[in-house]
Amino acid sequence: MNEMRAVGAFIGLAIGDAMGAPLEGLPPRSIAVTEMLGGGIHNTLPGQYTDDSLQASALAGTLIQCGGVDPEDFAGRLVRVYRAHPEFFGPTSRAVLDLIESGVGPEAAAARVHEARGGSRSNGSVMRGIPVGIFYPPEEVRAASLAASRVTHFDPAAGEASAFVNRMVSGMCRGEEADVAFGEALAACRDAELKDLLGDYRAYPPEPSLDAVLCTHCAVRVFLEASSFREAVIAAVNLGGDADTVGAITGGLAGARWGLGTIPESWLSALQDREELIDLARRLWSASRA
Repeated sequence: MNEMRAVGAFIGLAIGDAMGAPLEGLPPRSIAVTEMLGGGIHNTLPGQYTDDSLQASALAGTLIQCGGVDPEDFAGRLVRVYRAHPEFFGPTSRAVLDLIESGVGPEAAAARVHEARGGSRSNGSVMRGIPVGIFYPPEEVRAASLAASRVTHFDPAAGEASAFVNRMVSGMCRGEEADVAFGEALAACRDAELKDLLGDYRAYPPEPSLDAVLCTHCAVRVFLEASSFREAVIAAVNLGGDADTVGAITGGLAGARWGLGTIPESWLSALQDREELIDLARRLWSASRA
């Protein structure tokens, strides 16, 4: 069962990403999209994922190869997928990866971009971080999440948002119920704004924002209020806004809760590189720390 949850978390991320990609940047849908579509600002094909899944796959590769978060290895993998698909990457990650490619170290590059742009609290490190939750046991998740986040996002709030999601994923992959995993993540959260938003999550509307804290609240709220994988992902992507990222985070959480077997077959069969992603997820779980 735990492997099904772990693989479900990784594939759920990719499913949510691909479902949300054609809806990115649009207003909320009045008639819900319930199947894989193409189009949108990136003109994706039905089932095609974006940099959420590309970056998550890079992180999974680092965890498997290095036995944990290795910033230099991860940065190198990110540069390679960025060069292959630059159209999908957000401005923070693009700027950091350009510097890294020119020879600047990851943390120095992230700090420089943070200063130049007046912040780096965007959601890029949250959307890709779920492999950390699959790989690490709950007590080790926070430190690893912060380290993985800092490769591109200097702002500690982005790291805390990633750590919150990853703590939930880690717990659920290891048998915790969703409400227990949520409570443990809330107790471990060190960011006051995020803790306030999620501590009374129903008091705030879900906002599919590029901001790491608001995006995390949005995805976690949608997930907690859903009764199935399908319901969670449909609700997430049809909010519009940063639909692929809210979809990816929500899908990762939902996959960790309900498992690979609950993902609708029509979605799974349409997913680009489905077998390769499932194999990567299985290898990640096999390499994971208890």
